Amino acid sequence: MWGAVVASLAAAACFALAGVLQQRAAARRPDEESLSPALVRHLVRQPMWLGGIGLAVLAYGFQALALAHAPLSLVQPLIVCELVFAIPLAARLARTRLGPREWAGTAAVTCGLAVALLAARPQGGSTEASPGGWLLTLGALGGLAATALAAGRAVTGPPKASLIALAAGVVMGGQSVLLDATVDRFDEGAAAVFASWQTYLLVAASLGGLLLIQSAFQAGPLAAGMPVIDAAEPAVAIAVGIGLFGESLRGGWAAGVAAGCGAVVTLAGIVALDTSPVLRALYGRQTAGRRKGVPSGAG
Repeated sequence: MWGAVVASLAAAACFALAGVLQQRAAARRPDEESLSPALVRHLVRQPMWLGGIGLAVLAYGFQALALAHAPLSLVQPLIVCELVFAIPLAARLARTRLGPREWAGTAAVTCGLAVALLAARPQGGSTEASPGGWLLTLGALGGLAATALAAGRAVTGPPKASLIALAAGVVMGGQSVLLDATVDRFDEGAAAVFASWQTYLLVAASLGGLLLIQSAFQAGPLAAGMPVIDAAEPAVAIAVGIGLFGESLRGGWAAGVAAGCGAVVTLAGIVALDTSPVLRALYGRQTAGRRKGVPSGAG
């Protein structure tokens, strides 16, 4: 069990450094590339960004190792500790000191997420669902992502990054659901996998999620985007599992109350980070660097 804990924390550290490297690379790209395939096309030429992707792959390896020796209910809450590594590291690289507000916001998001994930452990259910159920679910997720992106156009700085990150988390949560449905067809053979529409939508969601994540990293500091992605992705996956696949929360109403309290604490932490003067100053340094055409050092 202790090996699984160490592997989970190693995954969290790798995810954290991966996010920092990706955000620093994305922050150097001009605003015009936001939400455009050109952003990813240019990022794949950046050694820093590729290093971040490599670390993310390594993190998934540590996560798989942890899951081989411990349940998801233990591993997933430990992995959200990436925020404790990532946000201070991003600030350190930007030569900025976090104040009580930033530390409290980071702690609130991390602890709130951990509590919510521990409480909301779905069980039962099946990945088989009616076409109407799939259509309603995917339509709702698409509408929520589109609404977040539309709202993001009206703001700047950390709130903009958080709204794009919300869209990214929604898409990646949907991707997790599509992945479950695709993996369940592996026993039926390759023909069944490639004949399933979920397989192709999975690829589209993965590519779209990648673009949205990088656009969120480009739009503002890491502390504005990463917490929202970390919160939205599992929330969407759990909600869809309950609504579409008929899963239920382990522990009944008590688990639901605990998960709700964790979600409220997480939201409070996100608001504290989004309204932080320190993070707004970091964003100002980012945009000033882009206007001058020089690399930004903001986290």
